[in-house]
Amino acid sequence: MTLTQEIATSPDLTESAIFPPGDLYSDEPPLETELHLRQIILLLNCLEWWWKEKNDFYVAGNLTIYYSDRKRKNEHFRGPDFFVVLDTERKTRKSWVVWEEEGRYPNFILEILSDSTAKIDRELKKKLYQDTFRTPDYFWFDPYTSEFAGFHLVDGKYEPLEANDRGHLWSQQLGLYLGIEGGLLRFFTSEGELVPTPEEDAQAERQQKELAQQQKESERQQKESERQQKELAQQQKESERQQKESERQQKELAQQQKESERQQKESERQQKEIAQQKAERLAAKLRELNIDPDTI
Repeated sequence: MTLTQEIATSPDLTESAIFPPGDLYSDEPPLETELHLRQIILLLNCLEWWWKEKNDFYVAGNLTIYYSDRKRKNEHFRGPDFFVVLDTERKTRKSWVVWEEEGRYPNFILEILSDSTAKIDRELKKKLYQDTFRTPDYFWFDPYTSEFAGFHLVDGKYEPLEANDRGHLWSQQLGLYLGIEGGLLRFFTSEGELVPTPEEDAQAERQQKELAQQQKESERQQKESERQQKELAQQQKESERQQKESERQQKELAQQQKESERQQKESERQQKEIAQQKAERLAAKLRELNIDPDTI
């Protein structure tokens, strides 16, 4: 029998008990501490940013879930600190009203423990989420003590999740790990990469652009350095060529100087020889004339 048929055939249900106004506001008390608020906002921002291209999920924090069989606002409702519903329309809601959402319950729930709620979260809510909500993934986390645990629904019972070597727990429903980073709970990809906030993503993108610019500038400087080195090598090569040419010219000049000196000596020798020959001829002629050359 469907829920509608059950309501229609139940004589004890008055008209006022059936289908209260669908516009039910959330009825959750304020969060215990600022750290609880920061934790919820952090998870909301990260998941919505990570799934910014998707439109088939709903994520909320500290929002009432109405699930009463009789559809009465004041009978059965709970407000998980953080929950995700898959395969639903992504839109804002004042609360999550199960009978207006095709009977859908959260696929993922996280409770943030505090002194006043820890026992309820570990026992009553765990049983509720297991037996009534049938929520596949249930986690809890204490931002002050770092107590962290996760469970997955197996054959109708929650089985504890085993942490990986980094202490992270895998959520099958989200396809992400959850782990403690900087004292707060964060999402991690299957490869172990931190799921960023929009601000972290923007900063990383800015850093990547700066790094790319630095890399580009480094490459430009490298090319300029290589050009200068090549130019310097060419200049060095030209200087060496000119040095060799200068040495060759100096060597030739030295050879020419040496040759000039040799020719000078040869000329002087020849002149001396000619002068001597002239003197000998003159002396011979004087002797022919019976003139003593020494008397001249």
